[in-house]
Amino acid sequence: MTENKVQSLDRTFDILELLASEPAGISLASIAQKTGLPKSTAFRLLSVLLQREYARKSGDTGLYRLGPAFAEMSSHYLGSLELKTESAPFLKALASSLGTIVFLACRQGRNMVYIDRQDQYASLRNYAVIGQQKPLYCTALGKSLMLDMPDDEIALLYEGETLVKQGPKTHTSVVELLADMAECRRRGWCFDNEEAEADVRCVGAPIRDYRGQIISSVSTSWHLDSKPEFEAEKVAVQVVRAAASISASMGWRPGRAVPETQR
Repeated sequence: MTENKVQSLDRTFDILELLASEPAGISLASIAQKTGLPKSTAFRLLSVLLQREYARKSGDTGLYRLGPAFAEMSSHYLGSLELKTESAPFLKALASSLGTIVFLACRQGRNMVYIDRQDQYASLRNYAVIGQQKPLYCTALGKSLMLDMPDDEIALLYEGETLVKQGPKTHTSVVELLADMAECRRRGWCFDNEEAEADVRCVGAPIRDYRGQIISSVSTSWHLDSKPEFEAEKVAVQVVRAAASISASMGWRPGRAVPETQR
C-alpha cells in the first residue's frame, strides 16, 4: 500500500513538471503519452490536481495547465527567500547589539515556524532550529503573527482546542489570551513571560509587507539567569525598530493605514 502511494506521488510530480513545461496547455492524451501513464491513471491524478487547484482545464480546448494553487505555493516560497535575504542584516545587528539569540518566524495554522535564527556567534548550530514549530498562543513570535487578528477570529482559531501549558505562565484559556493580545496591540509588541519555557523571556514584533499585512515576526529571547538586567520594555524598543526596518525592506511605508485591530 505504501509503495503504491509513493508511486502515485511520483507520477503526480511527473504530471506537474510536464504541465510546467507546457504553458500553452496540453491534452490528456499527450500527458499520458509523455509520462508513460495509462490514460485512466493520468485522468485520475489530474482529477485530484484539479480538485486542489494545482491544475486547471480549459473548457474550450480541454487542455490542462498549472493551476492557481501551484502559483500561490510558489509565491510563498519565493516570498520566504526574499524575506530571509532582506531581514538577515537586521537580525545580525539586533543579535549583536543585545548579545542574544534572534529569531524569524512565519505562521502555519495554529503554530509559528522558525525560518531563520541569528546570534552574535555565527555557527552551523544556528540552523538547527529552522523548521521547528511552536504554538502561537504562548510565544512572542506567535502572538506577533496574530496581532492583526480580531478577537473573534482568535477565539475561532482555538475553538474546541486545549491551550496546553508549555511554561509556568502559559495562558490556558482563550479569555486570558485575548486579554494579553489586547495589551500586545496597545504596545505594538508582544511579550512571552515564561509562557513557552521556564526562566526564558521573549519580546517579539510583527513584520509587514507592502500591503501592511503581517507576513512574519522577529523576536529575541534571553534566560533570566544570564540577563537579569534586561527589561522587556527596553529590549522591545530595539526589536520593534528591527521589525520596522525589515518591513520597510519588504515595501511597507510608515503612515499607511494599519488594520482596524491596530487602531
